[in-house]
Amino acid sequence: MNVHISLARRLKTLWRREDGVAAMEFVLMVPVFLAIFMSAFECGLLMTRAILLEHAVDVTMRELRLGHYPEVTNTVLKEEICRRTIIFGECESNITVQLDRISTATWSIPTPPPVCRNSEDDAEPVVDLGNVGTDNDLMLMRVCISLPAIFPGMGLAMELPQDELGNYALVARSAFVVEPS
Repeated sequence: MNVHISLARRLKTLWRREDGVAAMEFVLMVPVFLAIFMSAFECGLLMTRAILLEHAVDVTMRELRLGHYPEVTNTVLKEEICRRTIIFGECESNITVQLDRISTATWSIPTPPPVCRNSEDDAEPVVDLGNVGTDNDLMLMRVCISLPAIFPGMGLAMELPQDELGNYALVARSAFVVEPS
């Protein structure tokens, strides 16, 4: 009987001890704080990449609109956009550019989403670059780049739509009217 009372008293004493409580709180809270930090970092990088892509497309479209490119090809547009983005790895192999003329009679904008690809694809998807158009034509340019997440299994990156390699797509759009020559 004394053994049971003594054991119960010892367990009760152990249960009431408070040393190690801070370590327990630390162990419980560190994963939460790490997840918040990783999500914030991923969100910041995503926004930086999106802003850089939008800026590169806008500057390239300005140059195109003003006729600064003697020959407009898909390769020229990719090179110009990638030259203006500084933090995209393998930019030219992960980017697609589509250029479409918008009919001013119907104002119908292309409804399929822009085609994206990644560097693992064997061949580049067939995208109609079209031609730059004639004077006063309304043109829509859509650019898509496939980029890897920094922390693919944490926070924000888990919610982004991803391809089979775990990359997410950034899309930039720009419209312009071909200047009369």
